Amino acid sequence: MENTLLRVSGALFCHDPKRASTRTREIALNSNVKDRAVYIRPDPALGQPGPLAHKIFVALIKKHSNYGRPIQSDISFTKRELVRLIGRKQWGGRDSEELTRALHEIQYAFVRTAFKTSGGHFAEHTFNIFPEVYLERRESEHDPVERCTVTLARPIISSLNDEHFTCLNHTLMAELGTIGQALYMRLFFHFANLYTDNPRKRPTFRKRYEDICTEWLGGITVHTQPSVIERDQLGSHLRKLREVGFLASYSIAAAADGKGLILTFRPGIAFIHDYDRFYRGRHQPEMQFEFQSDKQETAEPLKVAYMFLEKRTGQPTSAIPYVPSKDVETAKFLLTEVSFDEMPQFLSYALSEAKKTSFDVKTLGGLKQYLTSYINRQERRRSDAKTAERAAAEKRAEDDRIEYSTYRRRAADALFASLPLNEQQAILALVQSELGEKGSGPMKSYLADMARARITAERYPDKIDDLATWDASRRGGSDRPNVV
Repeated sequence: MENTLLRVSGALFCHDPKRASTRTREIALNSNVKDRAVYIRPDPALGQPGPLAHKIFVALIKKHSNYGRPIQSDISFTKRELVRLIGRKQWGGRDSEELTRALHEIQYAFVRTAFKTSGGHFAEHTFNIFPEVYLERRESEHDPVERCTVTLARPIISSLNDEHFTCLNHTLMAELGTIGQALYMRLFFHFANLYTDNPRKRPTFRKRYEDICTEWLGGITVHTQPSVIERDQLGSHLRKLREVGFLASYSIAAAADGKGLILTFRPGIAFIHDYDRFYRGRHQPEMQFEFQSDKQETAEPLKVAYMFLEKRTGQPTSAIPYVPSKDVETAKFLLTEVSFDEMPQFLSYALSEAKKTSFDVKTLGGLKQYLTSYINRQERRRSDAKTAERAAAEKRAEDDRIEYSTYRRRAADALFASLPLNEQQAILALVQSELGEKGSGPMKSYLADMARARITAERYPDKIDDLATWDASRRGGSDRPNVV
């Protein structure tokens, strides 16, 4: 997981489902530390992302890590995948609405982070973790979500490309509740920073309990009694982490200053194994087939269906709640004939053609009738472009030949003027012999000059650049080609 995302996620997700929807005030972390401050503004209508949003978030990040390198901005999944990843046994309309709300809780939460650049300057990034969410439903807004694609924020992608990430054991995380997952992610990060590669000298990490509630668990209730924390809040999750071997031990005790409580953690053998397997060898593999499959089956068709509605209605993507499965299937077909990059052109062309006949297009399938004429038009344009390119190349070549002829004649004239008198006389004799009685007056003088230049160049070919050398010299920026 990307390191800034790891830090932000602790404060972003509230693991108390009753409190999450009511928490709409800005969350500030490390506001007094100029290069580590984090500010999160939940959506006022949705509140803070809750436990389900955290489950979905972890599942999506796991899916993204499967894609490997190069780092991709889109994460796609099907209904069946999501049911499995978040542990649901079935998938109905209510589940789908909960998914949609959870995604929007993340999408509409606004994040601002402060950091220090490599040049030592202070800077800020402002972003939404999922700036774009694309949903497919079978037909109506009440139908379950069939497929989804989310886009990761650019700062996160940039950070991943710079290898600012920590690898985590998602198999282990699948056994944990959302609080256990959040504790595992943050503890793994801190253990990894403290670990010295000696299994016999495992680090100890301490943190104030109220800071854990705020910074790691999104503002859950702060209790004052260790027994309540152990029995009713964190105890079951910490015991599970100890049971799976990630923690060797943990304790809850009063702080030395008497203010609040301190939690102390020591890593177990599972951390050592995870560190060796994931953290030290954290370079991600090259891109796997999974991403290409998701891109072709989900991401690009979904985006094309959204693109169609954007162009047809004039609404931005953010105002389009979903696209129907029928349009997504049509998009898959269209993508077999028109590339994704060229799709905006096709949609604009097809909608323009439909408008000419007052055809009110309702679905993407209504544009299939314009596919053949669009392809033919594009082929004509490509053919015309190639013809124009050939004509332009021929003209450039002709211009070069004329320019070279001018250079060669002037170079020959300069060379002739530099020759000894006897050589000049020999060339002039050849000119006179060649011309004989041809022409008179200015015409004869012109023919004589041309013949003199040509004969001079032929007698001294190594003294004047040939066409290739002249062209290379000209392209290289020389003021004038060489005349030796």
